[in-house]
Amino acid sequence: MAPGQTLNPAPPLESAAALLRRIEWTVLKRLDGLLQGDHRTLMRGTGLDLADLREYQPSDDVRHIDWNVTARLGLPHVRQFMEDRDMNAWFLLDLSASVDFGSNTQTKRRLSREFVAVLARLLTGHGNRIGALLYGGGLHRVLPARSGRQHLLEILHAMRAPDVAPPDGDTTRLHELLAAASPVLKRRSTVFVVSDFISQPGWHQALGRLVLRHDVVAVRLLDPLELELPDLGLLTLRDAETGEHLVVDTHDAAFRRRFARIAAQREAELRDSLAQAGVDTLELSTDDDLVDALLRFVDLRRRRQQHRGAAPAPHLNAA
Repeated sequence: MAPGQTLNPAPPLESAAALLRRIEWTVLKRLDGLLQGDHRTLMRGTGLDLADLREYQPSDDVRHIDWNVTARLGLPHVRQFMEDRDMNAWFLLDLSASVDFGSNTQTKRRLSREFVAVLARLLTGHGNRIGALLYGGGLHRVLPARSGRQHLLEILHAMRAPDVAPPDGDTTRLHELLAAASPVLKRRSTVFVVSDFISQPGWHQALGRLVLRHDVVAVRLLDPLELELPDLGLLTLRDAETGEHLVVDTHDAAFRRRFARIAAQREAELRDSLAQAGVDTLELSTDDDLVDALLRFVDLRRRRQQHRGAAPAPHLNAA
């Protein structure tokens, strides 16, 4: 059972406008300087305009094989594309009760809002549109893909709403959010699935289906206490999904070892599921520096693009 309540009560969430102002004066200024203009790794284009052909490499997407050229030359060749300047990015946001956990003042919901504020601000600043699907015990709200500061503020405000979370006793069904995205996303988009992935099983199949058409990035939210418990004596844990309470003795070293072992097994299963779905993954911990985490992710995307031989995009083309 993951801890379901903060050890220290977190302060109220900022208003959307206050959050965006703070992000613009702190995180975005740092990030813009460190990215050195290389925003294109944040999104991949829709690939409508053929740019070139080259010989197939093992890591290439088989859907891009040009079978006519392959038959003519006797060697597999893939198509390379120029990417559109006008892009859609979608945020699939898990706002179920478990994201309100945090071992300090930083909860996973707070971290999720900061991530969305940073990414969306970068993307809309380069002419892209952003949309959001909000989940909290069922699809809560769809905010169509638009550009502009006011639209971003609307998304951040919706993420702050306390009535998004389901009542105690209900558990997250992440596959419902992923399945709901398919009819909403009419054109190929970059999709950020922002969740702690504490859910009923079956979601990785739905995630894999989404990957068939879109560039999907799993943004996994976590807190250090979900992986390892410190020695704090008697501690009451509440499962945020079901409302169940459990008193544990964290002074017991054997209990802490069992907890860490189970958490490690859960981690391995989660990472295996994400790998099976074929998505890039960004892990965000509540004790992380957001800028450092984003830079690590951008570097990963850049190296993968180079490995695949992807033609560089002339604009903000993220994750």
